[in-house]
Amino acid sequence: MTENISKIIKTEKISVPVEGMTCASCVTRVEKSIAKVDGVSDVVVNLATGKATFNIDKSQEKLNEIKKMVEDAGYKLALPKDNSTTVEDDDAQLTPESDFAKNVKRDFLLALILTIPIFILSMSQLIEGFRGAIPFTDSQLNKILLILTTPVIFISAKRFYIAFWNNLKHFTADMNSLVAVGTGAAFLFSVLMTLFPELILKEGGIPHVYFDTTVVIITLILMGKWLEVRAKTRTGTAIKKLIALKPKTALIKTKDGEKVININELKADDIVIVKPGEKIPADGKIVAGYSTVDESMLTGESFPVEKTPESKVFGGTINKSGSFEFEVTVTGKESVLGKIITLVEEAQGSKAPIQKLADKVAAVFVPIVIVISIITFIVWLTIGGDDAFTIALINFVAVLIIACPCAMGLATPTALIVGIGKGAENGILIKDGEHLELAHKIKTVLFDKTGTITEGKPVVSEVITNGYDENELLRLTASIEKRSEHPLAEAIVNYANVKGITISDPEEFESTTGFGIIGKVENKKILVGNNNFLSNYNVAANHFEEDANKLSSEGKTVVFVAIDGKSSGIIAIEDPIKNTSIEAIKELKKLNIRTVMITGDNKLSAKHIAKQLGIDAYEAEVLPEDKAIIVAKYQKGGETIAMVGDGINDAPALAQADVGIAIGTGTDVAIETGDIVLMKGDLLGVARALRLSKATIRTIKQNLFWAFIYNTVGIPLAAIGWLNPMFAALAMAFSSVSVISNSLRLKRLKIW
Repeated sequence: MTENISKIIKTEKISVPVEGMTCASCVTRVEKSIAKVDGVSDVVVNLATGKATFNIDKSQEKLNEIKKMVEDAGYKLALPKDNSTTVEDDDAQLTPESDFAKNVKRDFLLALILTIPIFILSMSQLIEGFRGAIPFTDSQLNKILLILTTPVIFISAKRFYIAFWNNLKHFTADMNSLVAVGTGAAFLFSVLMTLFPELILKEGGIPHVYFDTTVVIITLILMGKWLEVRAKTRTGTAIKKLIALKPKTALIKTKDGEKVININELKADDIVIVKPGEKIPADGKIVAGYSTVDESMLTGESFPVEKTPESKVFGGTINKSGSFEFEVTVTGKESVLGKIITLVEEAQGSKAPIQKLADKVAAVFVPIVIVISIITFIVWLTIGGDDAFTIALINFVAVLIIACPCAMGLATPTALIVGIGKGAENGILIKDGEHLELAHKIKTVLFDKTGTITEGKPVVSEVITNGYDENELLRLTASIEKRSEHPLAEAIVNYANVKGITISDPEEFESTTGFGIIGKVENKKILVGNNNFLSNYNVAANHFEEDANKLSSEGKTVVFVAIDGKSSGIIAIEDPIKNTSIEAIKELKKLNIRTVMITGDNKLSAKHIAKQLGIDAYEAEVLPEDKAIIVAKYQKGGETIAMVGDGINDAPALAQADVGIAIGTGTDVAIETGDIVLMKGDLLGVARALRLSKATIRTIKQNLFWAFIYNTVGIPLAAIGWLNPMFAALAMAFSSVSVISNSLRLKRLKIW
């Protein structure tokens, strides 16, 4: 039923920029606006990337409805063009400075240019010696200050007041509201004192104006916003680096000869010529030539990989030595690099569970701050004495300005962007923030053996027979094994081929998964499998018991062969352990992680390999379909469990685990199921991924601590009059920058 519904209603994931978001409360409001539209699910809005991501039954009517809902909330949604799922192309993402950044910079510079003379003239009123050098009365000087301040208010600070008005229409508030109310109140009071002082002052009173406070606050906030935007662009360098890997053009073979085309014109089946030092423009298969290719951008492996005809090549990798021609199989977003870029973008835009606290606080934070500021104003108006209104106004503005929750909204997403990007640059693809956070809690890691701990390419090491010619035994065994897809069968067939043995076609063939195969070759009944399998057919293999035990104790898999009901031989097969597996287990032990190996091998073989690797425990004689059950068994203790695997039969276990870690050199099914993908294919990536997770979560906690402490300490200080509004603005401006800077420290993290 579910499958039928999904065929009728096809949803797509869409990622689009949102303009106008400034703090965590904006994020909450945009998310709620989009979620109100029927057919929309999994809405995630990210302040650091400035994007909204959601699943939708993509129709233009629905998209227009979403756009209207977001605009009604006071923000702007940039819809995708045509049928694309994103509004940004690669070149746009590589642009060093966005329009938003340019506008913020322009507004900041204008405010700064005008703030300097305003501040000097205002200070001159307080410095007796300097005051006499200015040939203006106090009234005239205030009017000059008004003229200079007006462009700052109506041009540089326009964004705050427009956003405040939009919020007011929807009975909501955000950071813009706090800035607008605070600076607006100070400006309007100063205008009244300048133009109509008699309405407020008693006769003979001295008019106090706060034009300097107003413009300094606006200038400092814009400076902080500009620095914030610049710092945020540095957090997304991982995506830019990946995009920059793609060449702009490709040299293809045509009927009329060679032709240079734009990479966007490249299509499947095109024959592309790649010369030494050039980037490979798409995924494909070599049809002519020989070379070595630097694939470090995909795997993190520094050594070039040899490529010959039929070898696969991947877009974005670099041809090192020779020239070759390859046939394009996939391009653009469907290529390995394209999928990596999409995966990293989606992961960086996701949310970690730890962010829920910040989101909940942000939803009520701004309204509470406004209430606190009003109470502050009323209290100081009551107890302030002769200068009560001035003191009340200053403290009212200080509370509003110090409370802007920008840092709170940036604490988590900036760290996630940098952390996930750091992983991507080093061949560790983390699919979302939730599993990045979960990874730091992992206490036990379960490993599939074949292809994960080992090379996954078993080889025959020894053949022992019982009155049968070794080559004849191999010929009959390989003849029936050629119909099997099991790795052990492939090892036997390859060994027979290497020895030059001619293999026949079996007349009958039947496979029992996890136990063995039975069939007929040249009218001889052949049984190949483990000892129990032969016993089920009343074939005794006692005379091989000593040899089998010895081989098993050495970590080798023993295959028993019976011909016409008689035990005729055993074949020892070993799967070499990867060079990095032992080192990887040592690295996990340093992190106090318990390691467990899951294998279909017998207990003797499993014990030998576990001892060789230094693994804490093992689960032997496990059928492929039981791997997920083993994972569930370890989860019953309440620990966070990771499963590492590479094959199709590992997919259920990867899905069952709290964090599934897929080896990138394995099957597409395993990679699709895994929450973390290790592109390089060795187990050292497991420890590196866990170190990266721990460092990222530590950074997020630091960011959230300082963001909360900043407001917790700052608001009371402002309320009791111990914090000047200009210092509050300076502190607010640098709070966001400090959070982003702390996140950027992850770029220097050494996880190797």
